[in-house]
Amino acid sequence: MWKDSLQDLQDIRIPRAYSPTTLSTAQKRELHFFSDASVKAIAAVGYLKVIDSDGGCHVGFVLGKAKLAPPSAHTIPRLELGAAVLAVEMAELVQRELDICIDTMHFYTDSRVVLGYIYNQTRRFYVYVCNRVQRIRRSTKPDQWHYVHTAQNPADHATRSVPAMELTNTTWLTGSTFLYLPDEVPSSETEHHKLVDPDTDSEVRSHATALSIPHSKLGSHRFGRFSTWKSLVRAIASITNMLERKRTPVTTDDITKPCTAQQLSKAETLIISCVQRETYRTELDCLADRKNIPKDSPLRKLDPYMDEKGLLRIGGRLKHATLDIGEQFPIIIPAHNQIGKLLVRHYHQKVKHQGHVFTEGSIRTAGYWIVGVKRCINSILHKCVVCNKLRGRTAEQKMADLPPDRLCTEPPFTYVGLDVFGPWSVTTRRTRGGQAESKRWAVLFTCMSTRAVHIELIESMETSSFINALRRLFALRGPAKQIRSDCGTNFVGACKELHMVLTDPKEPNVRKYLGEEGCTWIFNPPHSSHMGGAWERMIGVSRRILDSMLQESSRSHLTHEVLSTLMAEVTAIINARPLTPISSDPESPFLLTPASLLTQKLCTLPAPPGTFDNKDLYRQQWRKVQHLANTFWHRWRREYLPTLQNRDKWQDVKPNLKEGDLVLLKDNQAKRNEWPLALVTKTFPDQDGKVRKIELKVTRSGSAKTFLRPVSETVLLLAANDTD
Repeated sequence: MWKDSLQDLQDIRIPRAYSPTTLSTAQKRELHFFSDASVKAIAAVGYLKVIDSDGGCHVGFVLGKAKLAPPSAHTIPRLELGAAVLAVEMAELVQRELDICIDTMHFYTDSRVVLGYIYNQTRRFYVYVCNRVQRIRRSTKPDQWHYVHTAQNPADHATRSVPAMELTNTTWLTGSTFLYLPDEVPSSETEHHKLVDPDTDSEVRSHATALSIPHSKLGSHRFGRFSTWKSLVRAIASITNMLERKRTPVTTDDITKPCTAQQLSKAETLIISCVQRETYRTELDCLADRKNIPKDSPLRKLDPYMDEKGLLRIGGRLKHATLDIGEQFPIIIPAHNQIGKLLVRHYHQKVKHQGHVFTEGSIRTAGYWIVGVKRCINSILHKCVVCNKLRGRTAEQKMADLPPDRLCTEPPFTYVGLDVFGPWSVTTRRTRGGQAESKRWAVLFTCMSTRAVHIELIESMETSSFINALRRLFALRGPAKQIRSDCGTNFVGACKELHMVLTDPKEPNVRKYLGEEGCTWIFNPPHSSHMGGAWERMIGVSRRILDSMLQESSRSHLTHEVLSTLMAEVTAIINARPLTPISSDPESPFLLTPASLLTQKLCTLPAPPGTFDNKDLYRQQWRKVQHLANTFWHRWRREYLPTLQNRDKWQDVKPNLKEGDLVLLKDNQAKRNEWPLALVTKTFPDQDGKVRKIELKVTRSGSAKTFLRPVSETVLLLAANDTD
């Protein structure tokens, strides 16, 4: 529709001259600007009005402009005010560009609210309205602004859709009809405009009202509204300074100018005196009456006295020491009061967030004796964000219960944990120029129940190579029901020594193959190697055995066949390890090892209980196999499972991290001062209700990223419900 209406523009004619008469002989030259706004657009239009020597009025179109309304949800009064600013900017442009001497300028709007803003002299506005009113009044005067009805406002056409063919039928190019009259302003609208409903207008600030508060409501509990000792002292100093001036008017400069050292010292004395009167009223009364302090008073051992300012100070035994009065007789401050905490925070920051010894020493040097200071300092340091950022311990939670796959008596490698380690350089072929080498990695599969291992070599870290290794495992050991691994960006786990960024663990080819085999995959959170200790431990053992083997053989002759043989020997050595402590009982000389179940060749075992004869044990092979398996699982339950009962570490229940907590995200590759801040956006409680895995949001360079991490990789800085 807009494109088709462009053809109608060729029929629109606008006179080139603003006026048919000569401007030099005109009696009066005036500029009139109209503004209007809607939810779609804001607009302004200006006209030049010329009154000739005969008193005739001529109006010419000078400039019109329309803008789309801001996409944010502004109110209509705000949009009308923006249109008024647009009219002022257009007036400045027209005055600057026209080489005409203008006698007067007038502005019109159909918003009484905007006129009330412009004419206002008594109330204050919020920032949005205040800035735009100042912009209008910087270039115009309030008496230049007038009200015009919407039907007589030509700017109203620009705030709604008007086809080009109908533009000549509107007042947009000709101006309002009252401009052609000698009196340019409607006579009924020349009165002073007032604010429209200032008490309900959200843009008008409310009146500041002074209330008389009973003396009983004024006390040290109001000091809790301040977060620092300096701000509290400055506030009290400013208040006392204004009270001393009595009825002298207080200006803005009196409030903003810095206080003198004498005023600050007086404010400190007033604050401490107020706190001491509330906390140690009994002691002060006894000292004023020259009586002994009660025996149950916490200040009795301090031998307090009252100085000339009425403050309680420690008497002590350092009267003849050559020290300042603050160090000789410190001022007594209660630790449970808010100013005790403010003082501890203040001097803790002065010593640059050092420990409680430095902080307490700085407080004593300043001349304060805080009763119960050690507990107060420890409480402040425990919640100090900077201290936790520099030296805070990473979060931890009570060790979780073992998963069911660690405790079930399923066949070997039914529940598997896996990881990748390597690489090793092997010789693939020999050439005239030397030897062609390539790399090999190893996938270590660990049976979660029997603790047996199976190692497969892979030629690359690609998906196809991993699937081949998984197929070999299933072919030799049977299909698995469940696989666990680290949640790296590789499907076979992340190799932490190489810090490699590999493929997506949600690779569709792997998912498809696992689905066909009826197997599920559980990924641990990133950077949580302690959650995969069942197979991480086996990788360390494999490395040590393999390093010993490679020392005995030359690395230059290491081929794929040799490396595969070495891995088979490593597997045999690991599977032959005892699962339980070796017993010295001569009646049980046989060890419980994973190989006793895998190979069935550890020893000759006695006959199994049953109704069959011993000769059947050796006559029917399946009975022998069944007997050996039953013997393994019987000893596995009796000897091995009890060793998993204890929690060697992480024995205490810690508070769970919650959504909204501010934490420090650990990064082993960066210095601690460079660790990023993160916000906990989601928690994942386990079956016991303990949170060991969280989702974090980190903002860097203006972009937000989400990470999944264990709680052991974070340092709690500020809890979401911490209001202190």
